[in-house]
Amino acid sequence: MTEFNNRIAAQREVLLAVNSVHWREELYGMSSGALERWVQANSLNRCSKLVSLLLEVAGKLFFLANKSQEQVTAEYRLHSSEVSELTEAIRLEVQQLQVLGTDMDKN
Repeated sequence: MTEFNNRIAAQREVLLAVNSVHWREELYGMSSGALERWVQANSLNRCSKLVSLLLEVAGKLFFLANKSQEQVTAEYRLHSSEVSELTEAIRLEVQQLQVLGTDMDKN
């Protein structure tokens, strides 16, 4: 149960970081469908650093979700650690975009 809670908390942290700035539409989840909708709704560049980071963290969260019923392995711990690092990178990228006052990553 702790791993499940950690995964949900990690997903929540990513969503809070992304939605800490104003977008035309907020990011509501980390599924491929939710990410695709968010990218389209906000007219984002699919090759941007922020979108790439989000796709990467989504993949790792998916891995953690599929392994949440198993014993915690070294691979699970590694992915958990990488999710934390990616979340911080996402937070910094969002702050950078906000400071630059860009059209939120369209370039």
